[in-house]
Amino acid sequence: MNHRSICRDFVLAAIAALLLLPPAAEATRLKDLATVKGVRQNQLVGYGLVVGLQGTGDGNNASFTTQGLINMMESMGVHVSQSSIRVKNVAGVMVTANLPPFVKVGQPIDITVSSLGDATSLQGGTLVVTPLKGLDGQVYAMAQGPISIGGFPLARVPGNQQKNQLTVARVPGGATVEREVPVSFQGKGEIALSLESEDFTTAARAVKAINRSLGGKYARAEDGATIQVSVPESYRQNEVALLAALENVEVTPDVPAKIVLDERTGTIVMGENVRVSSLAVSHGNLSLQITPGPVSAQKGSRLGDRVVTLGEGATIGDVARALNSIGASPQDLIAIFQAIKAAGALQADLEII
Repeated sequence: MNHRSICRDFVLAAIAALLLLPPAAEATRLKDLATVKGVRQNQLVGYGLVVGLQGTGDGNNASFTTQGLINMMESMGVHVSQSSIRVKNVAGVMVTANLPPFVKVGQPIDITVSSLGDATSLQGGTLVVTPLKGLDGQVYAMAQGPISIGGFPLARVPGNQQKNQLTVARVPGGATVEREVPVSFQGKGEIALSLESEDFTTAARAVKAINRSLGGKYARAEDGATIQVSVPESYRQNEVALLAALENVEVTPDVPAKIVLDERTGTIVMGENVRVSSLAVSHGNLSLQITPGPVSAQKGSRLGDRVVTLGEGATIGDVARALNSIGASPQDLIAIFQAIKAAGALQADLEII
């Protein structure tokens, strides 16, 4: 089997897989479609020092590392002169973390340590105690501990190649929570839900499903992304149970007519319910015609061109199958879909990533 045949089979398999997508979405739990307003992560950040490196730390040009080392030594009662510091086993780093909702004081959280200067590796170093602050300037966690990267340089390979990134490390449980972000639903009269993807049809279906589950008109949609739920009397002082019940309410989300194209990889994702109006497209030696009449596909040739004709009401799946049958590549499909959208004959959103 030659290379061209392999590519041809790959394109056929890829397009066939895309066209097997179901025309409508199935019922999904509400917890997979929406989030509870006020329940979110908070970003933390801090500047710290990694010590104990084997000559792979920052050079003398990284003044912030030198100043940070001096400040740390001064706080410990050791007085040093900036001009006398010539160490390469210290690196200035930025420490970041996400503070999960409902986390309590004393619980560990993961941190990411990233070099700020010209250090070549953080392998084997130890992060000195570093306060992590939120956007409000308050300290919410303290980070400290040994760093293990898992990568290593390939010393015997020309060009100083390396395995993994040696100047960034993720440390599981590397910080301890010192301050909580208060989140409570106790005593609230209403709970707001935010849909991950705004859609009026999905919001209306969610309201109907919630009211059916709770046995009354407790939910209402403020817009295409926000649903307000009044707490029923039976759930007063037990709002967590209400949230648990809401999470498992099944909703059938509306699937918008949309095509996603990735020109870099030739990936095309689309739904079968995307419709195309009557048109004629010529792309190189490929020709596509959609004419009034019942949906049908005809193939032909015209002066060496590859021609395909479809009936009115054809879906984008019909178009892709017909074009693929006459040898169109993913790049050809992308160009043709863009042209059809520009002509106003494609009843769908076209997104290029």
